[in-house]
Amino acid sequence: MGHLEAVAPFLTYSDRITVYSDELRCEVRHVGFAAHTTNDSYVWIPERRLLFSGDLAFNGGTPFVLMGSVTGGIEALDQLKELGAETVVPGHGDVCGPEVFDRVRGYLEFVLATAERGRAAGLTPLEAARETDLGEWGELLDAERIVGNLHRAYAELDGLPRGGQIDLVAAITDMITFNGGKPLSCLA
Repeated sequence: MGHLEAVAPFLTYSDRITVYSDELRCEVRHVGFAAHTTNDSYVWIPERRLLFSGDLAFNGGTPFVLMGSVTGGIEALDQLKELGAETVVPGHGDVCGPEVFDRVRGYLEFVLATAERGRAAGLTPLEAARETDLGEWGELLDAERIVGNLHRAYAELDGLPRGGQIDLVAAITDMITFNGGKPLSCLA
């Protein structure tokens, strides 16, 4: 890569901005609310029906919303689906089609339902994860993310705003415990 010099950003945006690669129009859009994190953006290339979704979509890996919002993630997927993309370049996994949105949405709905059941039973997020059959979601890479996602879902069910501060040390420690004490690694 040679010598790289750090420079201040020369282009910023708050909602969206259009940039061009030669004549190709590329729309960079901010989601507008917490989803995967509190500041997600994606790139939509309408001429090619091509979407670079970033970590709003995972293909083959467990979605992760610890730093964002379960309900926001679901809402963001609906926003992406409305674009009508034919090709999706997800943040993790192989290039795919728009069916990825339904798959990730299904997982996040599963997390929310698991959190509701766990809270009603008086379980911690780790206990709820241990008592849950991941079913079809068990085949996804990085299954221990269920615990971090449950920490976020519990916080939202308790009234914490989307993307609000949660105890990250507790969430990550519980993820490691769920992972058999092994360090976390991102394989997605």
